[in-house]
Amino acid sequence: MSAAELLNQRLSECPLVAIIRGVTPDEVEAVGDVLYAAGFRIIEVPLNSPDPLTSIGKLAARLGDRALIGAGTVLQPEQVEQVRQVGGQLIVSPNTYPAVIEATVAAGMVSSPGYFTPSEAFEAFRAGAHALKLFPAEAATPAVVKGQRAVLPKDVPLIVVGGVNPSNMKPYLDAGADGFGLGSGLYAPGRSLDEVASAAQAYVAGLDRK
Repeated sequence: MSAAELLNQRLSECPLVAIIRGVTPDEVEAVGDVLYAAGFRIIEVPLNSPDPLTSIGKLAARLGDRALIGAGTVLQPEQVEQVRQVGGQLIVSPNTYPAVIEATVAAGMVSSPGYFTPSEAFEAFRAGAHALKLFPAEAATPAVVKGQRAVLPKDVPLIVVGGVNPSNMKPYLDAGADGFGLGSGLYAPGRSLDEVASAAQAYVAGLDRK
């Protein structure tokens, strides 16, 4: 299965990406289990978390055959290989940096770089990105998504990240978004597993909100 096929399969199962910034290796498997049970099939551990490669390796070993596991906040191309070596298959960045995208594609991994303008989106697409991460979405209304969707390649998923809550997802979906990245509204250091589970279930339910 190609990287694009793997991404599309997981998005079709659940179009939500869990961004578990700050997670520690001691808790990452339990958090991953809670998210998987709620329906999540894509989980990223940002590289500015404590010992992120260990956490990614643990998640990949536990859920990698059933979920897409990888790293967020990937800023340098050499970090791509570090993530690959521990079993990660997904590389997410907050920015559009062709060198990171190209290294990800060359490694056979899923590339989801951050962008905000159409110019950045097309630069990412030319470098081989498999998905586009609109960030920060706090500054991009559904109308912006609709306008960009009119010109962006239809076969490249558009993931909205930043300020997403269960009550504001439907307008973005109606505008053409394909999924959402969820950070502190879903997980934050110190939050109990029950709280994470409750938030995860609320986001999944929000996908069906009329």
